[in-house]
Amino acid sequence: MKSPFDGAAAKTLLISAIVVLIFGVQSVAAREIAGVAVPESVTLKNKALVLNGAGIRKKLFMKIYVCALYLTAKRTAASEILADPEAKRIVMSFLYKEVGVERQVEGWNKGFRDNNSGEELKGLQDRINLFNSLFTTVRKGDVIRFDYMPEEGTQVWINDTLNGIVPGEDFFAALLKIWLGPKPAEANLKDALLGNAY
Repeated sequence: MKSPFDGAAAKTLLISAIVVLIFGVQSVAAREIAGVAVPESVTLKNKALVLNGAGIRKKLFMKIYVCALYLTAKRTAASEILADPEAKRIVMSFLYKEVGVERQVEGWNKGFRDNNSGEELKGLQDRINLFNSLFTTVRKGDVIRFDYMPEEGTQVWINDTLNGIVPGEDFFAALLKIWLGPKPAEANLKDALLGNAY
């Protein structure tokens, strides 16, 4: 008796299986940027977050890190993201060989100064100092993660080690402005985080 999977039927079944496999894998696979896997979604304390955007921070033609922004829902306006009180995550995956603590602190301080008023900085300074104290030298392959939860504040993680927590929704908004503010670290990266380019 002839098998129902002979000839054309078998080819159709095989093609269908391959299509399902390919599209099934793509739907769960992470996006890859500069060799870094960037998941399309993450979970933060049982809260589902989606990838809003991701891109590369460059300086003088050097690739420093891949940055990804996760929100509870996708948004394309920086003002909406900064005003959003819900949980958020920023992930920095380092591509550069080494970035020392002093360089990092210098960069954070410049970002805070460039994107926040003098009055805002007065209210934030003690927490900025705490934030700056939480860093160590990072090298290629290291990951810095900022998890914001309304009830806790900003958790600072380095390679899955929690280094400390900085309280206040206003602090996380000020931190986000380093990438999304009027004078962002890099305009192209701001566009990427807003979902306008990858």
